[in-house]
Amino acid sequence: MEPRNYRTSKLSPSEGSTTGRAIVIGPYPRTRDARTATNNGRDLASSRPPNMRAPAARLEEAVGLARAIDLEVVDSGLITISAIRPSTYLGKGKVEELAGLVKSHEAGLVVMDCALSPVQQRNLEKAWNAKVLDRTGLILEIFGRRAHTREGALQVELAHLNYQRSRLVRSWTHLERQRGGFGFLGGPGETQIETDRRLIAERIARIESELEGVRSTRKLHRESRRRVPYPIVALVGYTNAGKSTLFNRITQATVVSADMLFATLDPTMRAIDLPHGARIIMSDTVGFISDLPTTLVAAFRATLEEVIEADLILHVRDVSHGDTVAQSADVVEVLGDLGIAPGDARLIEVWNKIDRLDPAARERVDNLARRETGGRQPIRLSALTGEGIDTLIAAIEAELARSRLTLDVALDLADGAGISWLHRHAEVLARDQGADGRMHMTVRVAPDRAGIVRAKFGADNIRGPMTDVG
Repeated sequence: MEPRNYRTSKLSPSEGSTTGRAIVIGPYPRTRDARTATNNGRDLASSRPPNMRAPAARLEEAVGLARAIDLEVVDSGLITISAIRPSTYLGKGKVEELAGLVKSHEAGLVVMDCALSPVQQRNLEKAWNAKVLDRTGLILEIFGRRAHTREGALQVELAHLNYQRSRLVRSWTHLERQRGGFGFLGGPGETQIETDRRLIAERIARIESELEGVRSTRKLHRESRRRVPYPIVALVGYTNAGKSTLFNRITQATVVSADMLFATLDPTMRAIDLPHGARIIMSDTVGFISDLPTTLVAAFRATLEEVIEADLILHVRDVSHGDTVAQSADVVEVLGDLGIAPGDARLIEVWNKIDRLDPAARERVDNLARRETGGRQPIRLSALTGEGIDTLIAAIEAELARSRLTLDVALDLADGAGISWLHRHAEVLARDQGADGRMHMTVRVAPDRAGIVRAKFGADNIRGPMTDVG
């Protein structure tokens, strides 16, 4: 570690915590820019690219992840590494130095904010006589605690089994045993590790089969929603960006929201009515994070498909965070893995937590927003205080109206069934009795549903597409 870079965390474990005492280590590669900045005595942050997270911020996030599962963080520190050792990730001197630190703190767990191979993890555990958890394992532990629905639990278990399968040699103490092939006939049979791998493979196959059923069910739900004119608006963003607080503010729901990484995991959907009468379904999804394990992205594909199918995607950013640009880049990367390009017309950036900015920072954020190119300025708001929420709602209405057609439908005053059908299958903007003695209803529909409306009421009774009046 760097000289005297240890610091005792001010975080305290939650009451009743049984997870144990932990040390969080940030082993980050030394870059040429970082060496130059250090040698010249300049600010390290000034020399790094805008999408590269500062080492101190990365360590702070790792400590926050440890806190999310009630670990008592007794120490944390940075290690600058020039090369990754295949056997222990760290150099021999650092491993021995940390062994003394672990012993002095009587820590039972060391969190390494990096991806460790099974061999590296096993060797470090032997050297430190403590359990070692890498970033992927830590995130899996958090997801395991946060998943409350059957679907969420299945997805987490699938990701955990895929992660654990390669680490059986580390996790079990009985793997040297062999089991005979057929009772008294003896024979070497299969080793215990082969048995465990086979059982895990069978369990993975069962979970994947169950998740296929989940995907089919979600597909049916999406098809049923397509039969009703309710657009989907999905919230995405870095964990702890304030998505759940914004979701609660708009929908008046009571989704758990806290100043904690991954406070919520299971997706939630609510139907709300916009000021001009349009009804939408808003979806709150799991937060993203840097270096999100690929096993989790794959396992949560069924849930994340709600984002892929959304009519509008709100990318919520915490603009008060020092690494908001890097966090945004991480979210864009995950969205890219899902097939959603940065320039997707459905994306709207929402810059949250402006209430935390001082006047000078607020002015800088406003200037940045005004300089944004692409024809759509970010929406600045505070989900906590409600400032800017009306602007966001208006932007949602405008964007949804941009992709929908407005029609004028004329029908008899006595056609109650037709009036009811339009209310169920279209967004009714206005209705009045015309000079011809008929009811004229101005409705807004998705382009692929305009033909259904024309077939229902006859082309002679419909005018449009019209200029949007909403």
